[in-house]
Amino acid sequence: MNIFVLLKRTFDTEEKITISNGSINEDGAEFIINPYDEYAVEEAIQVRDEHGGEVTVVSVGSEEAEKQLRTALAMGADKAVLINTEDDLEHADQFSTAKILAEYLKDKEADLIIGGNVAIDVGSGQVGPRVADLLGIPYVTTITKLEINGENVTVVRDVEGDSEVIETKLPLLVTAQQGLNEPRYPSLPGIMKAKKKPLEELELDDLDLDEDDVEAKTKTIEVFLPPKKEAGRILEGELTDQVSELVNLLHKEAKVV
Repeated sequence: MNIFVLLKRTFDTEEKITISNGSINEDGAEFIINPYDEYAVEEAIQVRDEHGGEVTVVSVGSEEAEKQLRTALAMGADKAVLINTEDDLEHADQFSTAKILAEYLKDKEADLIIGGNVAIDVGSGQVGPRVADLLGIPYVTTITKLEINGENVTVVRDVEGDSEVIETKLPLLVTAQQGLNEPRYPSLPGIMKAKKKPLEELELDDLDLDEDDVEAKTKTIEVFLPPKKEAGRILEGELTDQVSELVNLLHKEAKVV
């Protein structure tokens, strides 16, 4: 089975993020594999181990993403591909990324493509469905279970606290939701093997694309941190007085009633 994983390098949200000159300050920031993409890598490895085949992890971005690709290789992926757009694209959005990925994948005869449900830095959840649409294959998002029997696939997906069972066929693109699996940690032997596994680096020219083909359709106007939370307020006095004051505050200050 020919399996591809869409992987993104993202900020570690457990680290303190600062804004400088209208953009996120990358100096000293810690970067990781997008957590939802870790579920995708793990699922791809499990599917390969059960059905045979090969897992290729693909990322679009700068050469710094090589570290996250090597981590995926250490987890157990077979090959990695970095499509380096650092010198070609000043601005990129979900359209740009999906267009590049689809162009790379169009002749790869992929049986299964797995991505994360969302990226924790942008959270749009657009790239996976866009890639599937460009490739003309079915897709199922936010999956929590995947069963493959020949060309037939049964998927369980998360739908706002409930679940939905979908039957479809390969080739297929799915996006991973939390609960699909428990991603493994790279082992020391895996880390050593990852250094020798192939990591191919491509540019837009290698895909017969130029900047106009993948020009962003959206523009970021402003980047800012959420406002600081105000301190809570403790209401005192008789219960009836507290209730009255609470309703008044919700109406006049919070403006939610």
